[in-house]
Amino acid sequence: MQLAICTFTVSFGSSSYTGGLQYTMRDLNISADVAILGISLYVLGFALGPLVFAPMGEMFGRRIIFLITLSAYTLFQLEGSLGHNLPTLLSCRLLTGIFGSSPLTNAGGAVSDIWNARERGLASAIYATVPFLGPVIGPIVGGFVAQNPKLGWRFNFWLIFIFSALTLISGYFLTPETYAPVLLRRRARKLTEAPNGKAIYISRHDLHVSRTFLQVMQINLSRPFRFMFTEPIVFLLAIYISLVYGTLYALFSGFPIVFQQHRGFTPGEGGLAFLGVGLGIVMGTTSQSFQNKYYWRAMEKHGKAPPEARLHLAIVGAPLIPIGLFSFAWQVVISVIDSLTANPRVHWVVPILSGIPFGAGVAQILQSLTTYLMDAYDLYFASAVAATVVLRSICGAVFPLFSPLMFSALGDAWAMTIFAILSFVCMPIPLLFWVYGPWIRSKSRYAYKDPINSTGESPTRVATVNHEMEKC
Repeated sequence: MQLAICTFTVSFGSSSYTGGLQYTMRDLNISADVAILGISLYVLGFALGPLVFAPMGEMFGRRIIFLITLSAYTLFQLEGSLGHNLPTLLSCRLLTGIFGSSPLTNAGGAVSDIWNARERGLASAIYATVPFLGPVIGPIVGGFVAQNPKLGWRFNFWLIFIFSALTLISGYFLTPETYAPVLLRRRARKLTEAPNGKAIYISRHDLHVSRTFLQVMQINLSRPFRFMFTEPIVFLLAIYISLVYGTLYALFSGFPIVFQQHRGFTPGEGGLAFLGVGLGIVMGTTSQSFQNKYYWRAMEKHGKAPPEARLHLAIVGAPLIPIGLFSFAWQVVISVIDSLTANPRVHWVVPILSGIPFGAGVAQILQSLTTYLMDAYDLYFASAVAATVVLRSICGAVFPLFSPLMFSALGDAWAMTIFAILSFVCMPIPLLFWVYGPWIRSKSRYAYKDPINSTGESPTRVATVNHEMEKC
């Protein structure tokens, strides 16, 4: 719960800023494009931070990295709360994004440390979904806070400061060290330094390893990039997750155009337009119980379930994203046609309801693919997910910058249709790994490999073939 709240706080901070955009533009006398940089720089920090914090978490442990980065994240919120000029605001957003990125990678590693493969389904679902639920709630709270004359847009920074301070305090008391190599290294040092001890102990993870600190840093810092370009699983999943993530953040600059400019919503009411997406995310998260049943069934059949047994939800959720986006796009077209023909316009709730399948698909894809990476890369999960976080954060930073231009040049319907087409093209990726995942993992240096039986085939493959023969 503490890890989930920490991740929620950081992701909430990414979008609560958007609720006060028009007031920020007024008070600092800046254009909309410059104000949107506050979103992009924050999410860009998500791309820069994991390059350092993910491998450092694997070197020094999860807990110490959590506490250091979250402390810096909390303190830098004061820069936005008290600052009164553009450089202060933008530097605050970049720095808080960098230090706030730690939970997005190391929290998932801690989840995989604490729970075994059978039990981690629900915890992984919460961890994977909360980063997407936070940005949905952010504009709602941020909009109503910013439009309140007694609070103003700067109070959003005070709100994040309070959340992050409470999370830091609870993390200090509740979150232990969980990373196995670090725990074994500490135990070995303690046994070696024990009174009357005559033996020298060493962790099995450090056995036959003699590297300098700089060499270790170089290896660990380069690992996310190696994973991105040498691991097909990481590469393709990073592309898919990045498009989904970028589309979600594009809505933060697109929805104000659709609902505030074209339908006359206030900033607070404009934030409520994300309720459909939020409801879909909650529904997608609750569907994890069905995924768990399939996974446990695979464990009963194979002894140790293959990572591909995590992909059911991704296969189901993949079509929901283009369905929701196409539905939203063409309801906008109908609304425009109705307004031209003097017929009643489509009610505002109808496009908002289109966010439900989109949100459900986002949640199902994220929780399914995240647990798949956990099972497939185990000890190296933090580096694997860091590679996906880097690419998705770049998309999350860039998409809000060009989406207003798309909505302006193409119109609401065609701009949303382009996002729908991109998600439609990526639909087969989970199915690809469902079919060919075991073979791809067998060629990897870091991924989990299915045990081979006496016939030279993996038990998973043999069981699948036998099951197909029984059906025939």
